[in-house]
Amino acid sequence: MALQTKRRTRTEPKEWALGSCLCGAVEVEIGVPARWAWHDHTRASRLAHGAAYATYVGCWRSRFRIAKGEDEIARYGEKGRLRSFCRRCGTPIAYERSDPNMVNVPRALFSGRTGREPLYHVGIAELADWTWLGDRLVPLKGFPGVFWTRAKPKRPEFL
Repeated sequence: MALQTKRRTRTEPKEWALGSCLCGAVEVEIGVPARWAWHDHTRASRLAHGAAYATYVGCWRSRFRIAKGEDEIARYGEKGRLRSFCRRCGTPIAYERSDPNMVNVPRALFSGRTGREPLYHVGIAELADWTWLGDRLVPLKGFPGVFWTRAKPKRPEFL
């Protein structure tokens, strides 16, 4: 008698997180909880986002959908990677690598919870030398809402 294996079927998520680009032309949804979340320090993600690093949530392709604006999405691909952007405002929408089952979505698109905290760092060897790493900040006098890192006092040379 052959073993009966229970076929695993994907169920519809009970909750969806809605995200959108800057101008609102594109909206995406992912099933909550996301599969995982991480900070990407690679040069490619830094350039694509114009920031020190990009934070992504990864989800199963079956739990990702374009809710609005499919026609407003432009795509750029090379070396087995595909990046999607809003063609109106330039906001990154998705980052797809060689795994056909996963889609990575910038965490910044979502104002609400995604069910995962970014606990991982990818491409840490490519960390930009100008990335803020949590130095103590103090308010800049005369500029409300602006903070700065005080210069560290120089050590005397005789020490």
